[in-house]
Amino acid sequence: MVKNAASLITIASLLASPLSMVIAGQSATPSRATASPRADQPVDGGWPRAYSTAAGANLLLYQPQVSSWSGQTRMTMYSAVSYQVKGAKAPSLGTIKVESATSVAVPERLVNFSEFTIAEANFPTLPKDQVKGVVADILAAVPREQRVIALDRVLANIDSSQIVPRNIPGVKADPPVVFFSTRPAALVNFDSDPIWSPIEANDLKFAVNTNWDVFEHTPTKTYYLRVNASWMTAPAIKGPWTPVAKLPPSFGKLPADDNWKEVKAALPGKTLTAAQAPTVFISMTPAEMILMTGEPAYTPVTGTNLLWVNNTESDVFRAGPTGLVYFLVAGRWFSAPRFGGPWTFATLALPDDFKRIPLEHPRSRVLASVPGTSQAVDAVLLAQIPQTASVNRKAIMAPDVSYQGAPQFVPIEKTTVSRAVNTDKDILKVGDLYYMCFQAVWFMSKSPTGPWEVTSSVPKQIYEIPVSSPSYNVTYVTVESSNDDTVTYVAAAAYMGVMIGYGCAVWGTGYYYPPYVYYGGRYPVYYGHYPTYGYGASYNPWTGAYSRGAAVYGPYGGAGMGARYNPRSGTYSRGAVAYGPYGAAGRATAYNPRTGTAAGTRQGANAYGSWGTSAVARGDQWATTSRVTNNVTGNTTRVTQGSGGGTAVSRSGQGGRSTVGVSGSGDMYAGHDGNVYKKNEGGSWQKYDNGGWNNVEKPTPSQRDAAQSGGAQARDRAATSSASPTSQLDRDSAARTQGTQRTYDAGRARTQGGSSSSYRPSTTRSSGGGARPRSGGGRRR
Repeated sequence: MVKNAASLITIASLLASPLSMVIAGQSATPSRATASPRADQPVDGGWPRAYSTAAGANLLLYQPQVSSWSGQTRMTMYSAVSYQVKGAKAPSLGTIKVESATSVAVPERLVNFSEFTIAEANFPTLPKDQVKGVVADILAAVPREQRVIALDRVLANIDSSQIVPRNIPGVKADPPVVFFSTRPAALVNFDSDPIWSPIEANDLKFAVNTNWDVFEHTPTKTYYLRVNASWMTAPAIKGPWTPVAKLPPSFGKLPADDNWKEVKAALPGKTLTAAQAPTVFISMTPAEMILMTGEPAYTPVTGTNLLWVNNTESDVFRAGPTGLVYFLVAGRWFSAPRFGGPWTFATLALPDDFKRIPLEHPRSRVLASVPGTSQAVDAVLLAQIPQTASVNRKAIMAPDVSYQGAPQFVPIEKTTVSRAVNTDKDILKVGDLYYMCFQAVWFMSKSPTGPWEVTSSVPKQIYEIPVSSPSYNVTYVTVESSNDDTVTYVAAAAYMGVMIGYGCAVWGTGYYYPPYVYYGGRYPVYYGHYPTYGYGASYNPWTGAYSRGAAVYGPYGGAGMGARYNPRSGTYSRGAVAYGPYGAAGRATAYNPRTGTAAGTRQGANAYGSWGTSAVARGDQWATTSRVTNNVTGNTTRVTQGSGGGTAVSRSGQGGRSTVGVSGSGDMYAGHDGNVYKKNEGGSWQKYDNGGWNNVEKPTPSQRDAAQSGGAQARDRAATSSASPTSQLDRDSAARTQGTQRTYDAGRARTQGGSSSSYRPSTTRSSGGGARPRSGGGRRR
């Protein structure tokens, strides 16, 4: 298995919006590649969209209504269309059924449907031969880079009641050791017993299996710990720890290299009083901590009997003033009668009040970890979105592989596969061949040391590796297709550490995988594995990833792992290696040791993010070029202001107001029966028929009940029946409203940057652009 934690995954600032928008009557300047999107500008540019055909006809394409998204790779959508030939007094209205393979760019919150086909088209006022021409015009008029829709609009359309999470068998939820403090504290996690390494020309040793700066002064057998710019000392590794009066002169003799940059910057250190000194907790296995600023401070959660503990960075709630305490970490809930424990697994026994936590709550991110909520379903869907990449067989270079001594392989239980233990690479032995999974690409060799070549054939035995093995995550990298030149791989989020368990997306397998340690040379060799606990991992609803917790878990970004020995150079690299979902090299550059990614805002956005584009073509690279404005010719966009719910976006500048009540707003829908429907301000529906609009009768109670309580097929039958067409339309309308709100929320999260604790990061309203609905709308069930 690749050894360590998943990467920093932040919502990247887009190079430019897919569809630049301006307020009606104003001009626009083309978006430049360095422009940051506004929060009130939809990431997909908004709907409806206006186009001009080669013959001068005007097309108005309304927001698609997603009816299915199979495996998050194949989508079926319905869309209302207005088509007006040049010189005609009125447009023709119709519907299309679109089918398309999809790819997803989660950081940009976009879904691509560039390879779409029109399976059905219905324009009642046009001859069949002319309908064929309309279909051809639609396919030709919509540029490939504009065939995108906001991910949040799609998620709002999905019927969450039909999604059954496929839990990974064997994922564990054993409670971690949980420390609790109401005063400043530090939690120092060691990955097993401390492993001490000598330092050249110095009588200090340092611990290599923690991400804290911990030293042993060998002449006095005294221990030292750096906490920010101050130092603590203890006569034994487990304490008691007290402020340092004066450091030994050995600290001033540390080597002059970047490994000790942070340490030397803290010399001689700021003196702490006993009152200022933090409490130091030591754990030899990954542990967690609830750190509060004083005694627990409670805030009632609106609409529930829950109390939120608001003076901690941890996600902690209480069921009333004296009820159970609930602590969420790594996607798993634990409960205890008091903050000091004892803790038991509680995800499957949460009070129903947790499902009622408002989206506006500062910690509504916890909804993703409450089974049965739509947010938990969305998190599962995001975790199942495949990440693809096409690998050039000739251009890619396999990484260097080195072992500590001769290669050592140990059998993996319940399989015929063996794994290498004395290397930092994921190398597996099946029969007489060797397979390496590196940064979600498979290599094969006839020797454990290489040479390595890209392979399109991975033995089925590898995919039998159980979750109890530290190599389990490689079972989520598969071959999709191949030819003589390229191999296309698919990686799921579980490869990066996000698993499905208990109906939710959780971090890590729950297993503790002991490290490999070798003491045969001057320096000990240490190869650790990523832990589930030990850094307060919390879910980010806008990235689908887990982020690292507070700084109390260590200065270098993760828990239990801090330095890596390089057998080739014979030295340790400290500042360049760090661990955790939000791993950080020092305090500056984020780093993911699982993929080697260390680059800008797109860091960790994809399992293939660290490969060069000449060797690996990522499946979501289209997201950086999806936009309307043509920066080559300088064309700008125009919009047609509608009555509400959206504005029509025109690429060529030839869009204008339509007649016969056809608006550029988002109030037009495609019925599954092939008819066009319009929702009035009062909530009633009208159907377009013979060039005019007729009121649609509301369904009877029995028809409405059948549509709401039946399965997907029953709902479709009810929606397409002439007697009850509005049931599906009501759900589509609510989903469109919610999708617009969610797309706006995603924009707010993007402009705020970093990880978000809330599904509704801002309540600031904006107008125009279809960025936010003017009225609420419930999630369809």
